Amino acid sequence: MYAIVRTGGKQYQVACGDQVRVEKLEGSVGDTVDLNDVLMVVSDEEVKIGQPLLENCKVTAKIAEQGRAKKVIVFKKKRRKGYRLKKGHRQSYTALKIEEISV
Repeated sequence: MYAIVRTGGKQYQVACGDQVRVEKLEGSVGDTVDLNDVLMVVSDEEVKIGQPLLENCKVTAKIAEQGRAKKVIVFKKKRRKGYRLKKGHRQSYTALKIEEISV
């Protein structure tokens, strides 16, 4: 059984026991999070598709980690003008351990 959930403006395919990195969510390590934006649930015998969301469905997950991704370097340059700009960016993320998909 797996589900398609929406969080942080992105969609993720999750199953029980999976660990996924999503956009930063509030909470500390060990807290339980309910993802209520469930778009689709596929079980062994049937497929449920929302219009756009499924009613009374949720995915329960536990926060496994709060962290920041590797640094991405942004370098801009204009030739012959002496313009150079170097910036770095580290995106924050939350690692979720999927515990239950309830339909």
